[in-house]
Amino acid sequence: MKKPIFSFVAFIIMSTAALAQKTKVEITTEYGKIVMELYDNTPKHRDNMIRLAKEHFYDSTLFHRVIPEFVIQGGDPNSKHASAGQNLGDGEHGPRIPAEINDVDYHKRGAVGMARDNNPEKASSGCQFYIVIGKKLTDQELDNIEGRSSRKFTAEQRNVYKTQGGTAFLDGGYTVFGEVLEGMDIVEKIAAEPRNSADRPNKDMRMLKVRVVKKKRFLGIF
Repeated sequence: MKKPIFSFVAFIIMSTAALAQKTKVEITTEYGKIVMELYDNTPKHRDNMIRLAKEHFYDSTLFHRVIPEFVIQGGDPNSKHASAGQNLGDGEHGPRIPAEINDVDYHKRGAVGMARDNNPEKASSGCQFYIVIGKKLTDQELDNIEGRSSRKFTAEQRNVYKTQGGTAFLDGGYTVFGEVLEGMDIVEKIAAEPRNSADRPNKDMRMLKVRVVKKKRFLGIF
């Protein structure tokens, strides 16, 4: 009787692990792939990104704003057929997403956030997002940021900002809803592209396709 019980327990554990897997989204560019994990504690933003990816909305949109040691930003629908040098960033698709800003998700290197305009509710764009590059910060710089806002960094957040970097001054202002798992070298290559005065790359940095990564399923009885 011991073996069937063990097999059943193992099956439950493995099934639970499969269900616990977070959603991943893969962006294909000419330089390679960027794989992002979406957070479950920002469900409105997570579900919006999943829906747009499944609709192939992002396919052929540009990373239209790139700034080394800051962010790369994309998802403007007007960028799909934009002419050279055309100003971008005002395009929208769908309604704003209510803010899901919290103290847990922050703008560390590789964080994925949603762009927004200056609306007082801090609601996000329905489609434009950014990936953080940032830079390493000192305790003094973090203290200064705390002094200008009501945000208080945890010891862990401070350590990450000091050792890995990020854009801490954006915390509390924008919704972070995921992070890059693979491909930060690709993000850096895109950010390093020569750009014009509006930070648009001189060469189109296109998202060739954006897809939700299928979750692996455990099959059989263990």
